[in-house]
Amino acid sequence: MSEHLFPTGSTPYDLVIKNGTLVTAEAVFPADVAVSGETIAAMGRDLHGRREIDAAGKYVIPGGVDVHVHLQMPIGRFVSTDDFYHGTRAAAFGGTTTIIDFVETAPDQSMLDALAARQALAAGKAAIDYGLHMTIGPSDIAKLDQVAGVRAAGCGSFKLYMAYGLRLTDGELLRALEAIRDVGALPVVHAENWDVITTLIDRHLAAGRTTPHWHPRSRPAPLEAEATGRVIDIAAWVGTPIHIFHVSCAATVERIAAAKAQGLPVTGETCPQYLYLTQDVYDRPGVEGALPVCAPPLRPAADRDALWGALASGSLDLVSTDHCPFTRAEKATGLDDFSQIPGGVPSIESRLALVYDGLVNRGGGNRTAALSRWVDVCATTPAQRLGLGGKGRLLPGYDADIVIFDPVADYVVSPESLHEKAGWTPYDGIELPGRAVTTISRGEIIVDQEKWQGTPGRGRFVMR
Repeated sequence: MSEHLFPTGSTPYDLVIKNGTLVTAEAVFPADVAVSGETIAAMGRDLHGRREIDAAGKYVIPGGVDVHVHLQMPIGRFVSTDDFYHGTRAAAFGGTTTIIDFVETAPDQSMLDALAARQALAAGKAAIDYGLHMTIGPSDIAKLDQVAGVRAAGCGSFKLYMAYGLRLTDGELLRALEAIRDVGALPVVHAENWDVITTLIDRHLAAGRTTPHWHPRSRPAPLEAEATGRVIDIAAWVGTPIHIFHVSCAATVERIAAAKAQGLPVTGETCPQYLYLTQDVYDRPGVEGALPVCAPPLRPAADRDALWGALASGSLDLVSTDHCPFTRAEKATGLDDFSQIPGGVPSIESRLALVYDGLVNRGGGNRTAALSRWVDVCATTPAQRLGLGGKGRLLPGYDADIVIFDPVADYVVSPESLHEKAGWTPYDGIELPGRAVTTISRGEIIVDQEKWQGTPGRGRFVMR
């Protein structure tokens, strides 16, 4: 790294994090980090500030970036349990300093009006910075002339569904992808084969197969891969990059890897639930089997293991959470019909520590390379891929979104150790060797030695 990025001397900065080990997507090295106002001012040795934090024995990393969350989101009869304050507060406790949530339009609502309404909902509550994906559903195909205005208003990505009521036909996908391409934005896709899923659900229910056990057996992994390959092919023909959400299985990884091998601008993400859990959890009795219902579903252990390998190798590019929790009572409403269980799990607070444990502690191989890969998939690549300028890196001029991570602060994940509101966690009982202890957002310490210092509404909408 160039010497001018590492000034020395006694210039008093607002804040200096001293004696830590900096971990970036490229390197691991000892240095101090100095902050002036809201940005990183310098990196080097013997820096001094009006306030100094001793990070000896700890990792200093860029704040985590979670590009796929659903806070305060109406879905069916329910609203996801974490609102914009409690969800972003939990994220900050876990070392995440930026999220991207979603906008959906009503049939008679313009995209810009829907965007403004969602921003107004978040404005007084978000404790960390946030962006928004604009969803294009079937009723929005007639509004594609509004895509340019939404892009100019700061939405750099558009969500396309191949499932649920928001599902687009292949022809509608083509038209949406063309509109997104024309404004230089990024399509992000939920890829599953909805016709097959609904047919299999109907079959299972007609045969009296109603328990959560049948949830993954209605959403076959090969058909998730088929849908992924189909939308990649359409995007390639249109000539646009594409990002595939929540990859759950080896078959889908193979489609993405094949596209990358052809030089196509395709990226994919997975989530902690697919990296830690398997479909066996759906066989737990009563509501315990309903709690982990999400889509795509959890898969067998072989798929879980393949996802870790894909993440380490670069076949998958990043880890998001798809954080969309519901309470036990809400999950229990679908116990007599698995297709009615509200889908989604809470992961927004645990992501950084879970991925650290898997890639660094249990990954084997070169620890330094694993540390850099951890930061890359949790912060740097998510920020870069989703257009979050100034986020995801420890460099002068970037936002001072900084996390101090203690690699020996062992803790057991439980509803009591987390700050999410669902009252349960799919990772209950997992012992993690390492956690975020201090979180800084744009130069402001919002979690100080695991104590909350932030305020609702301090987070800003990030134009992308």
